[in-house]
Amino acid sequence: MGDPGGFTTTGERVNPAHVMFDRFAQASTCKGTLKAFQELCDHLDLKPCEYRVFYHKLKSKLNYWKAKALWAKLDKRAGQKEYKKGRACANSKCLIIGAGPCGLRTAIELGFLGAKVVLLEKRDAFSRNNVLHLWPFTIQDLRGLGAKKFHGKFCAGAIDHISIRQLQLMLLKVALLLGIEIHVNVEFKGLIEPPEDQENESIGWRAEVHPRTHPVNELEFDVIIGADGRRNTLAGFRRKEFRGKLAIAITANFINRNTTAEAKVEEISGVAFIFNQKFFQDLREATGVDLENIVYYKDDTHYFVMTAKKQSLLEKGVILHDYADTEMLLSRANVDQEALLSYAREAADFSTNHQLPTLDFAINHYGQPDVAMFDFTCMYASENAALVRQRNGRQLLVSLVGDSLLEPFWPMGTGIARGFLAAMDSGWMVKSWAQGNSPLDVLAERESIYRLLPQTTPENISKNVSHYSVDPTTRYPNISLHFLRPNQVRHLIDTGDSSSEMRIEMENVVNSSTPKLTRNESIARSSKLLNWCQRQTEGYRKVSVIDLTMSWKSGMALCALIHRYRPDLIDFDSLDEQDQQKNNQLGFDVAEREFGISPCMTGKEMSQVSEPDKLSMVMYLSQFYEMFKDTVPPGAGDNQNMSPEEKAALINSTKSPISFLSKLGQSIAISRKRNPKDKKEKDVDGLGKRRKTSQAGHSEDEEVSRGNRDDRPSNSTALTERNMKEETAAVGNHNKVKSMATQLLAKFEENAPAESKDLKRQGSLRKEFPQNIGGSDVCFFCRKRVYVMERLSAEGKFFHRSCFKCDYCGTTLRLSSYAFDVEDGKFYCKPHYCYRLSGQAQRKRPAPSPALLNARENQASLPAVVTVDSPGRGEMASPSPTERRTSGTPTSPLSSPLAVVPLPRLAPLARARGVGEGPLRTLRRTLSWTCHQVELNPLDSPFLYTYCIYLVCCFTLNALLNLLA
Repeated sequence: MGDPGGFTTTGERVNPAHVMFDRFAQASTCKGTLKAFQELCDHLDLKPCEYRVFYHKLKSKLNYWKAKALWAKLDKRAGQKEYKKGRACANSKCLIIGAGPCGLRTAIELGFLGAKVVLLEKRDAFSRNNVLHLWPFTIQDLRGLGAKKFHGKFCAGAIDHISIRQLQLMLLKVALLLGIEIHVNVEFKGLIEPPEDQENESIGWRAEVHPRTHPVNELEFDVIIGADGRRNTLAGFRRKEFRGKLAIAITANFINRNTTAEAKVEEISGVAFIFNQKFFQDLREATGVDLENIVYYKDDTHYFVMTAKKQSLLEKGVILHDYADTEMLLSRANVDQEALLSYAREAADFSTNHQLPTLDFAINHYGQPDVAMFDFTCMYASENAALVRQRNGRQLLVSLVGDSLLEPFWPMGTGIARGFLAAMDSGWMVKSWAQGNSPLDVLAERESIYRLLPQTTPENISKNVSHYSVDPTTRYPNISLHFLRPNQVRHLIDTGDSSSEMRIEMENVVNSSTPKLTRNESIARSSKLLNWCQRQTEGYRKVSVIDLTMSWKSGMALCALIHRYRPDLIDFDSLDEQDQQKNNQLGFDVAEREFGISPCMTGKEMSQVSEPDKLSMVMYLSQFYEMFKDTVPPGAGDNQNMSPEEKAALINSTKSPISFLSKLGQSIAISRKRNPKDKKEKDVDGLGKRRKTSQAGHSEDEEVSRGNRDDRPSNSTALTERNMKEETAAVGNHNKVKSMATQLLAKFEENAPAESKDLKRQGSLRKEFPQNIGGSDVCFFCRKRVYVMERLSAEGKFFHRSCFKCDYCGTTLRLSSYAFDVEDGKFYCKPHYCYRLSGQAQRKRPAPSPALLNARENQASLPAVVTVDSPGRGEMASPSPTERRTSGTPTSPLSSPLAVVPLPRLAPLARARGVGEGPLRTLRRTLSWTCHQVELNPLDSPFLYTYCIYLVCCFTLNALLNLLA
């Protein structure tokens, strides 16, 4: 094309407005964009200050095919019903501080709502080359705003990222087209309250800006939104601090010449290599660069961001001196810039397999190589998203978006997505404010929505991204807009009186409930853990703890630590130092079974690694420290002289909520075998499940002196009955049915034949040393790589959090609530555990015995069966899909594969008398459910009490008749 007013090469006259629009759309700088837009407005005789009609006038005067494609996009967005054709906030005047991506996106949303929007930016250049990860909804959102019209490469193909600079330019152009007033080189200084004298002239809230002569100083606003990043110049918002261990990030941008060789280099999304130990070990051995993670994106530049370890930076000469204070450590005077450039270049070259032909640094707006090193040990989040200030009869709605509201953790890639969600949430709040709703209602709704923001991920927000709007119900599934009540947010209204000032300080403060840990204190805590481990394992054979890695490789130290507090769980003298795999697996299994501490890897992996990962070991051992730090371990030799009460106190002192939850999540298929001669397991709980006992001869429910171990089984039964009577007297009428059922069960087992002494007591049916293909690095379900930070463990299996689902219905499981079938190696939710034999699996079951068929006939008239879903919770048995299709006659309790709690001693008794499993299964179900249903539900209702008694009588009488037949 020629110049404005000229001709094309074909002789056609060029429309100057078209040329100016192209120049505006292709502008690559902030100042260039503003200049091109102003020239276009001057040529078309348009005034952007006429914000209500500006966009419509621009459309009518610019009849250009390229512009029409953009108008179609913007018209579709503006046509959403929530905007009410641009009249939803027609009388609102909004000030936005900061022209970052979130500030600009908020301005655009308010522009669609019809508000007058003024945006301030203290700089006049967009110079940040850093690349942002985009969630699917952000890509859809930007496409709907015409991003492709301004940046043709936007998210082409599988690309899901964009540089901050390009994103700012796109949003700036959209904001200008909507009539938003943007001022650069203007800095916000503070708020000016309305004067007391409002009689002669009504003056509202104003902003104090620099320079003082700028016309924005005279404007009044009723809404102000802070989007100026972490520093946040708006006063009055308390901030919570999230502090982790020392984390030093390095960002580097290299020139992208867009050559064929550069195009072939694969990106590193952060998921492929993060926590890939072999990759980082190879990097350290080859270059001396020691990283925790690295990401590489290809955009306008080759963008790398990595987390470097401090010791590596010291060894490479990047950091000159080691200071305890992080600011001094990373101060410019303590950093060798040339060494930093070399460090970043080596990391980038190795991570791309030396495929980038040149690694020349891009230049930032200071004229320096675009490399930065910073600390993100601490991250901040505002306690509240908004507040209202009220002075002299005038109200001001104050809110935050972007990093000012919720600072992101960059490896997670959540910053821009949550920033856009907050921008739309703020638009919804301003809409409610403009409609005249009370300040308390507006604030309560905004805070209810804000509670969801930190939890959002691409997986838990609404999947239909094309229907997203300013209405939060289109974006957050199952949201409760009235989660908080208006009286719960009264402290967010600042009226300026003394009581208000006590409720909300007029300055940025960190939440005092969050302990401030310096880096020295963090190091001290690691040393404290090591010292504690050394004290607890001192004096044990072949155990010398000098660190938190190699000293634990043999497994002896771990077993010694457990033995120190629970000598009944591990026979330490029998351990072989050379059998590292068995030692570690034993320690891992005992810790998981008894204390609920999930293993960090398998015993086989622990024995094979050259050096255990320090972070994993610290996390693992810290759980022992938290559990035992307030517990006095038994002294050497004292355990034999301890009274039964002291032994019980020792065991109870090592019980933790973690242990309780872990045991609730144990498999339903549990086998508790015992040796009658040793009486290692004395009591039976309400589920018929044997409780573990210690080698000292005591159980969790009762204490038996050593001299009583040789009593006959009948004495054991009498003791059980006596204990049950005492328990009944203590808890009152609540456990009467449970007591009756337990005593009845004890009588059934009175004369049962003894099992073999060689039977080994087990915690579950799974093997003592599970053989997992791929070990802890491979997900048990999907067989893909599972990294440390996303790994869970149950039943000796390791898996992704997202893969831990019920095999029957696909619902996500929790470690505290699942069922595991040892035979087929599958996990189930508790309601569907009973259907594991349905369908094809059920057809493989052996044919029922004549005794079982006879029992089914006898049970046909009995009421519907209730069953136990786990050791700790009783539920009505849900009908299987097949049962749902049958007619309304009650289903026989023996005709469906319902879950049962094993009673090991009943089976030998039945076999001895030639009776099938049918009656036994009925008895087990009935007693188990009745005991726990009564335990869980207070017997306030006479009907429930009568029904429980009826069930016990019906089922047990029928079972007894079959046993004696």
